[in-house]
Amino acid sequence: MKAVFIEQFGGPEVLKYGDLPDPIAGPSEVVVDVVAASVNAADCKVRAGQNKQVKFPLGLGRDFSGVVSAIGDGVTDFKLGDAVFAVCAAGQEGAYAEKIAINAAIVAKKPDGLSHINAAALALTGLTALTTIEETLKLRPGETILIHGGAGGVASVAIQLAQHVGAHVITTASARNHDYVRGLGADEIIDYNAEDFAKVVSNCDAVFDTVGGDVAQQSFAVLKPGGRAAFIASGPQAPKPDRDDVRSLRPSVERTRRHLDRIAKLYQEGIIRPPEIKLFRLSEAAEAHRLSESRHVRGKLVFQVR
Repeated sequence: MKAVFIEQFGGPEVLKYGDLPDPIAGPSEVVVDVVAASVNAADCKVRAGQNKQVKFPLGLGRDFSGVVSAIGDGVTDFKLGDAVFAVCAAGQEGAYAEKIAINAAIVAKKPDGLSHINAAALALTGLTALTTIEETLKLRPGETILIHGGAGGVASVAIQLAQHVGAHVITTASARNHDYVRGLGADEIIDYNAEDFAKVVSNCDAVFDTVGGDVAQQSFAVLKPGGRAAFIASGPQAPKPDRDDVRSLRPSVERTRRHLDRIAKLYQEGIIRPPEIKLFRLSEAAEAHRLSESRHVRGKLVFQVR
């Protein structure tokens, strides 16, 4: 099969497009012919060497949509030809490929009205936003939330979920993305190039930071006493707050069929829609990674594999 992989850690230039052995469905697994796979910031970190305990060649990619092409022993809930989407289990990579073998228990059926490209764009972004808004922050109607980096993939979904909950949604975005995030449901928008959010926002019940760096530490200042903040761009541990009357949280994003089914249902009910998408071919992986690392992507980058 054709795939994107690395044989050493480094920048986008180490990404190779070539042939890897076709995967085989082991017990409790299915093989999926990948139609679309998405690019995540985590992929760039893997490529750069975040986890040294890997074997080369290493395929990259964590979420995808496609069609079941082989079924392993013990799998009874799928048949050949089923359209599915999934996020790889923690520690598994390899979605930038024409085929992938994966534990069937964490694979979900793709709704008919959702394209493979959109399903790939909603998989890990949807899981992360859903887990953060509903389970980590436990956002409630009438609360105020600040979502950083509103035009990004995860934040694009989080804005929609927060609006659905009935929260007042403030987000940060560059001026060129204001119409985009407003269309997603943002009530207030701060141009981070022109204003310091920590000086113009206050009394928030919750913060969801998808940016990291200095933004993370400054976010505690906008919380009311008893407020909580969730962080996905500050490493495996949430940053330590500089005050003792707020909570700092790191979402634990479980790869489960239950969560993917919920994302599919929210889509079918018109509550969420996929982020804006820019398409690439697998052979353009280096270009996609360079764009991803620029941190100025609106929506999601997706590989159209088939």
